[in-house]
Amino acid sequence: MSQPTFAALAYANKKKKTRREVFLEEMEQVVPWAQLLKVIKRYYPKAGNGRPPLGLEKMLRIYFLQQWFNLSDPSMEETLYDSESMRRFAGIELGQDEVPDETTILNFRHLLERQGLTKKLFAKVQEHLQQQGLSLRSGTIVDATIITAPRSTKNASRKHDPEMSSTRKGTDWFFGMKLHVGTDSKYGLAHSAVVTTARVHDSRVMEELLHGDEQAIYGDRAYINEAKQKAFDASGRQWRVQRRSKRGAPLNHRDRQWNRRHSKVRAKVEHIFNVIKRLWGHSKVRYRGLAKNEAQCFSLLALANLYLVRRKLLLLRA
Repeated sequence: MSQPTFAALAYANKKKKTRREVFLEEMEQVVPWAQLLKVIKRYYPKAGNGRPPLGLEKMLRIYFLQQWFNLSDPSMEETLYDSESMRRFAGIELGQDEVPDETTILNFRHLLERQGLTKKLFAKVQEHLQQQGLSLRSGTIVDATIITAPRSTKNASRKHDPEMSSTRKGTDWFFGMKLHVGTDSKYGLAHSAVVTTARVHDSRVMEELLHGDEQAIYGDRAYINEAKQKAFDASGRQWRVQRRSKRGAPLNHRDRQWNRRHSKVRAKVEHIFNVIKRLWGHSKVRYRGLAKNEAQCFSLLALANLYLVRRKLLLLRA
């Protein structure tokens, strides 16, 4: 074990903790490290004749820091030199431990993308939350959010990303992709997700967001479908998709009250979007193509689930 430097000791003894330090201490405790490392271990390079790989846990922690603070590979390397709180979280002591360069960070991210490991991490977090009794399956809320992409053609190909597309929301037009999620109806934790180009209508992927055991489904007006509603009602499950008026007539009082009552549940799906897009800053895509962005989305959803119930997980640990 490396010995702490005088600077590290002085930092540890300072009087006030920053919000970043408090956040990292909480996530340190709620992330199921052993279970997640087990998912990646079989794919991670082993020490051989070449350059020995850095510790797997160190690289996973750095990858999570990238997601929480919306950092590119070069920015992540620089931040590790600048931020003592991030070095401490990653388990790096300057002058004693090697700080991974941007290429090493890039290669680890590519490993996760190539092997489809972020989906497996997402599933493992779901399994962990179910074991803690925090992921209920009685109802599902379905919704989608647009993540915008650059419209500029000032790149090597002189073209837009061909896997992104335009869509209209209200009177505004957006260019990018869509993240479709299904969450539970109590905590708003994501249990399924689909990434598509922006022009794909929300209702087209609804079936992929259902786990099959829900007794109720909640959604906005984009999910209105009479055939699916009849099938749901016939199976004894509750269809709680928002209602709309017909032929431009105003919504009657009964339907307005019905929408208002169920909107309180449906609004919980916005919590996970708020964490990913507003709190962690992922309102724009970082990569070209859907595959890389999809891999990142599953990482973000897994971490956002843990963040949303971190207080409850900390109480369970205590």
